[in-house]
Amino acid sequence: MTDKKESGTEVKLSLSRRLSALAELVPQGARFADIGTDHALLPVYLAFEGKIVFAVAGDINEGPVNAAKRQVAEAGLQEKISVRQGDGMAVLRPGEVDTVAIAGMGGSLMARILEQAGESLDGVKTLILSPHVAEDAVRRWLSERGYAIDDELLLEEDGVIYTLIRARHVPSVEEAREIDARLYDERVLAPSRERVSRALLYEMGPLLLRSPSEDFFRKWEQEIAKRERVILQLNHAVAPEAAEKAREWEEDVKEIREVLACLRGEKRSSN
Repeated sequence: MTDKKESGTEVKLSLSRRLSALAELVPQGARFADIGTDHALLPVYLAFEGKIVFAVAGDINEGPVNAAKRQVAEAGLQEKISVRQGDGMAVLRPGEVDTVAIAGMGGSLMARILEQAGESLDGVKTLILSPHVAEDAVRRWLSERGYAIDDELLLEEDGVIYTLIRARHVPSVEEAREIDARLYDERVLAPSRERVSRALLYEMGPLLLRSPSEDFFRKWEQEIAKRERVILQLNHAVAPEAAEKAREWEEDVKEIREVLACLRGEKRSSN
């Protein structure tokens, strides 16, 4: 909860657990952009806390943009936060910000927004991302575009487990490759002989795998249950390709179970 007075107006602002966690990941002194800002809660909070020097709050829809403008005006922060309507990162000028947050959408859409950003990504050193599905699409894009993940966390709010990812741009191509090779080393579970495929590392998270929480295990038990329901549907389908697809999903579930068993074994041995 933030409760401050700006321009003689008292403003009360309460962030959800997820937005609070996103705020924690923003570097001090950032020039910040919140893409898909909704009511601009995150940039207003960060401005109040003195954590950012400037922000762009962007959204594609007129309703959220108008709500964001009201929020910013009530806080007296018009000179520090620019609210703009536009598609994805098209609201940004090249070099205008150094930190971008995108949350509240699927990973495939998030990766597409980043891919289409073009020059809007110029000067962006830090990406803070919270996809609600298809996290692998985000991690794959980061890996292929020279952004190295330096923080990952899971948190549960209202029965939903959210993934938060922070990645830093690595200017040197050679250094980016070296970091990427370490980050996505298939021997992540050493000294266990169990290897984790790169595809599963993208899905499960390279840092989350290295330090699994109870939320991590809960999330992946839920994911196994979802995939088993899909397998059941495929096994009842008449299409000839359904059987092959079911076998692929069964292999995925088997690999996830093996990884979880290995991680649980390591956790017991360290206690």
